[in-house]
Amino acid sequence: MNSPEALVVLINLVVIGLAYFIVYPKFCGADINKIAINDLMASAVVLFITGTLYLGSNYEFTMLFFTINWFWFALISYALIELPFMFWYFKKHNVLSSLNE
Repeated sequence: MNSPEALVVLINLVVIGLAYFIVYPKFCGADINKIAINDLMASAVVLFITGTLYLGSNYEFTMLFFTINWFWFALISYALIELPFMFWYFKKHNVLSSLNE
């Protein structure tokens, strides 16, 4: 990887890809509670991996016009990357309409 930012984004993409294309369809379906619990675990995995790589390194990650530490970069970038996948999954599996049942 050329930069730590690119590595964290790659970790995010791998975890999100596994979550939305393998784990959620197989174990969660349209159950929003299961999705939420599994998503918390997925984001914890990202934070754990990123933490093992950058905890104590004092590297400042660049996010657009400001710098932040590894924790906030991993969390914010995960959320931003995840949003399109979440909207796609919710629409495909009718997650929001299953709340009325």
